[in-house]
Amino acid sequence: MQTIEVHTKSRPSTVYCGAGAAEKLKTIIEGKDVFVVTDSNVFGLYKDFIQNTFGSAPVCVLPAGERHKNRNSLFMILDKMLQARLRRNSTLVAFGGGVVGDMGGLAASLYMRGIHAVQVPTTLLAQVDSSVGGKTAIDHRGVKNVIGTFYQPEYVVCDPMFLKTLPPREIRCGLGEIIKTGALDAEILDKLERNAERLFDLAFLEEITADCVRFKAGVVEKDECERSGLRKCLNMGHTTGHALELFYKRRSHGEYVLIGMLLESYIAEKFDICAHDYAEELRALIGKVLKRVPRFENIADAAGVALYDKKNQGENEVSLIVPAKRGEFAELRLTDEDYVGYIEEIAGGLA
Repeated sequence: MQTIEVHTKSRPSTVYCGAGAAEKLKTIIEGKDVFVVTDSNVFGLYKDFIQNTFGSAPVCVLPAGERHKNRNSLFMILDKMLQARLRRNSTLVAFGGGVVGDMGGLAASLYMRGIHAVQVPTTLLAQVDSSVGGKTAIDHRGVKNVIGTFYQPEYVVCDPMFLKTLPPREIRCGLGEIIKTGALDAEILDKLERNAERLFDLAFLEEITADCVRFKAGVVEKDECERSGLRKCLNMGHTTGHALELFYKRRSHGEYVLIGMLLESYIAEKFDICAHDYAEELRALIGKVLKRVPRFENIADAAGVALYDKKNQGENEVSLIVPAKRGEFAELRLTDEDYVGYIEEIAGGLA
């Protein structure tokens, strides 16, 4: 197990990452007034673990799935917190995947203007990405993560034992964020390419998870609230990925991030930001996880959703974070008309 410290101005976080990390939970919560947020899928798998670890602490069980990442679920959490008579020194434990983590973190930041928060991510995606860095959010009116806060958890517990119950689709989802991190860090990319045949191996995933957490911790420490522009790099592939995810909804977040990276890599080539050989290298790695890019009907309409992305700054402008060269990224801003045209052209050529 590794201990990774995230030194941010608002509140430092300690991340326990690796086998045995879950054993830290009883020490973390000892003597604290605890409230647990989870979802129906996770509760079905880990009911006994939750009861053995958190004892008589109240548990709020949310309906599972991204479609429930909304204000109704958020206020369900807040209502249960109020019923449990939580105080400002209480601790909310978000026990689940990225949806639970995002909503639990947001509820912790809002209740009495902020109580203690602990993240226990149970999916690969949440362990390598969403549980670390303090981004919390809900979706609203068809726009992803548009209502949220920056609110650092005090502890994050990433134990690979939780990955054993994940279906292959959830592993692919997490690999989307892992490959994105590889596009931002040359050493992680090298490790991914050396282990390209082991991407679904849990022993390898435990090792690469710590690498990804350490990389993200370094980015968050330098740009906690996405002010300098550095933290924007973590959104590589997400502009197109989020748009497709919201429009089609059939695949996981991480799979759409991979598709977004792939499509946007062709745009980066078109503008001579990314060399063809490097773009092909990234696309080959993506191909190890996604055997083919699906044919998207009405992709121009789907791409139009990107106009609502939070990274956009100008009217009728779409911002993309694209690969430049090994370990480097660039921000590319396009008119919405040009962006939709490029996505339609590229996707049509791949179909």
